Amino acid sequence: MAASHAIHEEFPNDAQTIHDLKTSDNHFARLLDEYDEVNDEVAAAETHVKPTSEEHETELRRKRAHLKDEIARLINAAKA
Repeated sequence: MAASHAIHEEFPNDAQTIHDLKTSDNHFARLLDEYDEVNDEVAAAETHVKPTSEEHETELRRKRAHLKDEIARLINAAKA
């Protein structure tokens, strides 16, 4: 099961655009990989699978939000 905030949940109407970008844009593919890694770290911290400090968890959430913003920017640019 995918972690909460998986990219397909965040952009449910953009599956084809995400797929197209992932297969044609190496930078976008790397952003998706990094987003998934950070998202998994956040999920592990939230469920106490990998306990961490509040500060570290907050920083992970900020990083996830930044990556999501960049992904959204690229999705929107591809649709324009």
